[in-house]
Amino acid sequence: MCGIFGVFNFTNNKPINTKLFKEATSLISHRGPDGEGFFFDHDSGVGFGHRRLSIIDLSTGDQPMCNEDKTIWIIFNGEIYNYLELRKYLISKGHIFKTKSDTEVLIHAYEEFGEDFPNKLNGIFAFAIWNAKRREIFLARNHFGVKPLYFLIDNEKIVFASEIKSILHYSKTEREINLRTLNLCLTFRHTPSPYTLIKRIEKLPPTHYLVINDNKKVINPYWNRNINIDHSKSEDDWIRILQLVMHS
Repeated sequence: MCGIFGVFNFTNNKPINTKLFKEATSLISHRGPDGEGFFFDHDSGVGFGHRRLSIIDLSTGDQPMCNEDKTIWIIFNGEIYNYLELRKYLISKGHIFKTKSDTEVLIHAYEEFGEDFPNKLNGIFAFAIWNAKRREIFLARNHFGVKPLYFLIDNEKIVFASEIKSILHYSKTEREINLRTLNLCLTFRHTPSPYTLIKRIEKLPPTHYLVINDNKKVINPYWNRNINIDHSKSEDDWIRILQLVMHS
């Protein structure tokens, strides 16, 4: 478990309040007791904060992490189970790695495959990528929502984090209960995405990514969960097929 926190002032590119930013990141220090890291692009109004729990590549896997020319930056919470296979493929495509971490695999996969690359991941994840050339933020959350990712968007900025408390601290938004969501929570004992109990703060739905810059905000699914069922066969047919597979 790690903790991520970030801000992008996409409208006015206002420099980040670093003191307030680091305070907000420290609120999730329990998620990553092994270290912290920060990246700021004050000309673009971007800040990334990370609290790390070291699991893979203990010596060189610190975050935020960047690509070779420092145009792509990432903060990541989670673990990618198929990162070795992806790493091998990306090396064959000419990508150069400086660490052995699964975090760096995400950077190069984003460069290679674009916005659909989360569909190639097997793992649990919530991450944010800053693309300096496009001047945009890319957020994504894993297929079944194991890792949390909350965000607040107003007319000037997006603030996102692993926990709501960091967003509240930095944005100074009013802590107003969303009564509709409270009703859902009390009825179903669950708060469905994209809702949270705090008005104006949302959580990114599982299997979705968010792209935001000064011109657009897009939330799209990267994985289709629809199951196509073959109704041409009877139940007895499927039982025979299953028995053949099990005994083959």
